[in-house]
Amino acid sequence: MGSHYTPPSIFLLLFVLGFFQVEALGEEASAKLYIVYLEERQHEDPELVTASHHEMLSSVLGSKEEAFDSIVYSYRYGFSGFAARLKESQADQIADLPEVMSIEPSRAFRLQTTRSWDYLGLGYQHCQPPGLLERGKEGDGILIGVVDTGKHQQCFGLLGIWPESRSFDDSGYGPVPSRWKRRCDAGVGGPIRCNKKIIGARYYKDAVDPSRISQYEYESPRDAVGHGTHTASTAAGSLASFASFHGLGASTARGGAPRARVAIYKVCWMMTGGGDGCESADILKAIDDAVDNGVDILSLSISGNGYFPASLGAVRKG
Repeated sequence: MGSHYTPPSIFLLLFVLGFFQVEALGEEASAKLYIVYLEERQHEDPELVTASHHEMLSSVLGSKEEAFDSIVYSYRYGFSGFAARLKESQADQIADLPEVMSIEPSRAFRLQTTRSWDYLGLGYQHCQPPGLLERGKEGDGILIGVVDTGKHQQCFGLLGIWPESRSFDDSGYGPVPSRWKRRCDAGVGGPIRCNKKIIGARYYKDAVDPSRISQYEYESPRDAVGHGTHTASTAAGSLASFASFHGLGASTARGGAPRARVAIYKVCWMMTGGGDGCESADILKAIDDAVDNGVDILSLSISGNGYFPASLGAVRKG
C-alpha cells in the first residue's frame, strides 16, 4: 500500500527513551550551588587543600573534569570547604562522606547598615578629654576588610560617596603595613585605584546569575549602590571637616577608626527588578581571601537566614 507499519513496541520504546531524556534534563536543570563545610584543614599548603576538594568531588561526580566544571570556589585559608554546582542526589552523596561536617544550598542575603559611634564611647570632639578613640590611636595600623558592595563612583540619587572623596584621602598616611597582601582588581567599567587608605579592592560574582545583574552595575570593585561606600566610611572614614548635606548639618565626618585602612571585598550586586545579589558562596570566598590577605577586622552589614561557620575559622586565625 506504500505505507510503513510501526509496531506498538517501537512507540513504547521511543516514549520510554524520551521520558528518561526529559527526566535527565530535568535533573540537570535542577543542579544548584551548594556549600560544603569540611573538617579542619589537613594541609597548610592552600594548593593541596584545593586538590583535596577536587579529589573528593571527583569521587562523587566520576571524573576530575566534571569536578573542575562543577566547583565554583575552594575555601582554603580560614576553613576547608568548597562551593560547587550539584544535583540533589550528588549533594546527598557528599553529605554522607565522613569528613563532611555540613552541606547547604548557597543562599541570598540582603544589605544592612548601622550608625553612631557615641554609644561605644568613640565620640569625636576636639575639646573633649582623651578617650577611647585617642587611646586607640584612632585605629592607626588596623586593617579593616569591608565585605559589601565595593566603592561608589557616581551619584545615583543621593547615594554615598566615592573613592576620590575626602573620606578616603590618604594624606599623612605612612606605608601600608608589610604584612598586607595587596591586591586591587581592575575589572571593567570603573576600576579602583588603591592608595594608602584603600589598600585593597576585589570583587566576587561567580555565584550570582549574570543575567540578573543590573546594567548600571560595574564589573569591578566600584559601587553602583552606595552601601559599601557608606559602611566603609562609617568604619574607617578619614576626618573630613565642614561636611554637610547641601549646607545642612555641617560638621566633621569620620569613621569609628578614622586612621584605619580599608580593603574592599565586593560581594553584593544591584539586580534587575530590585533586590541585592549577595550570595553566601561569594561572601564566604571573600571572608576566606580576607583571612589570607591579612585583615584584622571584618565588617559585614548583611542579613538573611543562616549563618557563616567560616567566621569561626576567621576568629581562629585572629
